Amino acid sequence: MSGNDKQTLPSLKSALSGEFLGTFVLVFFSIGSAHAAVIGGAQVGIWQVAVVAGIGVTLGIYTAATLSGAHINPAVTLMFAIWNGFPAKRILPYWIVQITAGVCAGFVVHFIFADAILAYEAKLELIRGSPGSQLSAMGYGLYFPNPAIYGTGEDAWQIVGMPTAFFAEVVGTAIMAFTIAAVIHPYNDARPSFPIAAVIIGVCVAAIISVIGPITMGCMNPARDFGPRLAAFFLGWGDIAIPGPRGGSFIVYILGPIVGAIVGAGLYKLLATCLPKPASTG
Repeated sequence: MSGNDKQTLPSLKSALSGEFLGTFVLVFFSIGSAHAAVIGGAQVGIWQVAVVAGIGVTLGIYTAATLSGAHINPAVTLMFAIWNGFPAKRILPYWIVQITAGVCAGFVVHFIFADAILAYEAKLELIRGSPGSQLSAMGYGLYFPNPAIYGTGEDAWQIVGMPTAFFAEVVGTAIMAFTIAAVIHPYNDARPSFPIAAVIIGVCVAAIISVIGPITMGCMNPARDFGPRLAAFFLGWGDIAIPGPRGGSFIVYILGPIVGAIVGAGLYKLLATCLPKPASTG
């Protein structure tokens, strides 16, 4: 992942292609694992879902790295613009293709699971778009607290409020951003090679999801939430998808990751001032 080497900055066409493909891969595996767990019972527990999502992050980075620098996350793009000199004029185009990729991944995964979702809804007597249908919509957008653990009633909302969910996403994303900053910083003598760095970031994401998953389902990426959520809106979930049964999705899953990414990368940037500069080779 990179954000500031203007001498090797890819063309905008290449960059947008990379961001679309990389984000699509990331979101496909993330929401695909959620579908497989919720609809098919293929995964057991949050950790298995988190591992597949983490693998999706790693594969998305491999897909996009040469083409775009592999931001594949609107919060990471803004983070690079603030702390690494990424051109501000590219922020909006990156965001647009990242969200579009998330929407496309949402539709693709839906058509793979469409019949299985109908059977699942019939089994639980869910009416798509009505209260309680978060149990099938959670394969797309994210909800707090996790409906699979706490249910969908208002009593569950008392367990995890919006401030707690927002804080969880800020902390989780900050840890992810700090890790990204650490593995790419030129003054970090312990930084790994690119292949290992991509794996480390994927493992980091999986670990974070395994911790905050019961609270927010683990987003850390506005494109991962809003793109599939938008697809779900058009696929019949309506208000259950956007704005959601209790609102707050913008604050928790878009603003939370953005704030977290800025804070996490900024903290590493501050600490990195203590690192010795590499010796000049002449």
